[in-house]
Amino acid sequence: MPLPDRAPERGVLKLDAIDLRIIEAMKRNGRLTKQALAETVGLSATPAWARLKRLEAGGVITGYHARVSATAQAPRVRVLMEVTVASHRHADFKRFETAVVAVPEIVSCWAVGGGVDYFLTVETEDIDSYQRLVDRLLTMEIGIQRYFTYIVTRAVKDRTD
Repeated sequence: MPLPDRAPERGVLKLDAIDLRIIEAMKRNGRLTKQALAETVGLSATPAWARLKRLEAGGVITGYHARVSATAQAPRVRVLMEVTVASHRHADFKRFETAVVAVPEIVSCWAVGGGVDYFLTVETEDIDSYQRLVDRLLTMEIGIQRYFTYIVTRAVKDRTD
């Protein structure tokens, strides 16, 4: 669950060792109680919770979510996709990114520097569904010049938060 957008009052928050321990603890388990967080970082409950709230308000901690096994829900195919767009104007990147955000099968998208413009993670029920999605993306005329597909055969490490 994302937190409401809140900007730090005066620029970037300065983080100390306790703040970093709080961040690591919450990354491992975002459901920690006040007391468990306090014990983990070596503070009493009230100061630990106040620091957590400060990190949330300052935009350092931006939300909480559950990692759900896609295969536990239904069989899924995960595909990694490299995309190069035809034109590198701001408006063209914006058009592509706006379209990608609206496609639920695209579960992540990173703009990157180097030989390609974007890396996407796509989850569909099967390869046919993936190909239909690609065909749909190509007909949307969102600037895709070239794409490469990589089928994920197994997860070695999958921690994307």
